[in-house]
Amino acid sequence: MKAVAYQHSLPITDPLSLQDITLPEPVASGRDLLVEVRAISVNPVDTKVRLGAAPAEGEWKVLGWDAAGIVRAVGPDVTRFRPGDRVWYAGSIARQGSNSELQLVDERIVGKMPESLDFAQAAALPLTAITAWEMLFDRLAIAPGKPVDQGALLIVGAAGGVGSIMVQLARRLTALTVIGTASRPQTREWVQELGAHHVIDHRQPLAAELKRIGIPQVQYAVSLTHTDQHFAEIAEAMAPQGKFGLIDDPKTVNIALLKRKSVSLNWESMFTRSLFGTADMAAQGRLLDELAGLVDAGLIRTTVGEHFGTICAANLRGAHALLESGRARGKIVLEGF
Repeated sequence: MKAVAYQHSLPITDPLSLQDITLPEPVASGRDLLVEVRAISVNPVDTKVRLGAAPAEGEWKVLGWDAAGIVRAVGPDVTRFRPGDRVWYAGSIARQGSNSELQLVDERIVGKMPESLDFAQAAALPLTAITAWEMLFDRLAIAPGKPVDQGALLIVGAAGGVGSIMVQLARRLTALTVIGTASRPQTREWVQELGAHHVIDHRQPLAAELKRIGIPQVQYAVSLTHTDQHFAEIAEAMAPQGKFGLIDDPKTVNIALLKRKSVSLNWESMFTRSLFGTADMAAQGRLLDELAGLVDAGLIRTTVGEHFGTICAANLRGAHALLESGRARGKIVLEGF
């Protein structure tokens, strides 16, 4: 089968950083599905793994943690799917990724694709939707529904992949006042289109920006990028007994700034359930099924920002370069081999 992979951690400008190769076709066993990958999207985790995790000598590492495709075969213990089903998923960081024609994935973290989306549109959503959903409803324990005076949610980096879906989920499924940050005219417009009540500039002091729109304190805040740069301002803007969440990897933050207000700090990694095989691992499959219903009902839209063409090394190197530039809007998708 065709695949895009690497053997050494290299800058994306090096043609060997991602290469077109051929690998043996995998075989489904246990609870695995063998999926014919039709489309993928690219996430910051792809660039981080490429730069920080080289495979063993002589082996190939296949990246990719977003896919939409068709089930070709199932393992003997599979109960939820059968060959021919259209599926979407984000996979496991402990296994080979979706940048290949065929991929094995545990059925418990797979959902049925929305009927209203094509493969490229669907591939843009799984990883970011799971991340956003788990952050809002599991880590921050925000109650879905429309209670009175639910408060305000600040999303730092709202124009990116996770932010693009988090804005929608928070606006459609909660009564929170949703405040997104974006710094360029096109990204500000994007966040507004997705449903944010307010958009502020993260190049300016966040606490001052919040006061400017008349919301000096927020009950919830999520930092999706450059947390170390914004942490002090976020801490200042947090309401007492608020909840703060993050997904990136800041080198140093002074968490003592949260103590005086009894603000909780919450990490989110959507790979935790699959990596550790947690008892509630199947929650991700159910989440994706529920999300598909929201998409088909017209409540949630795909977050495709750019389509980079077919799945090949050259196009994936271009996608990685755009992500590393920090100027991506929404999700980058690729389709077909």
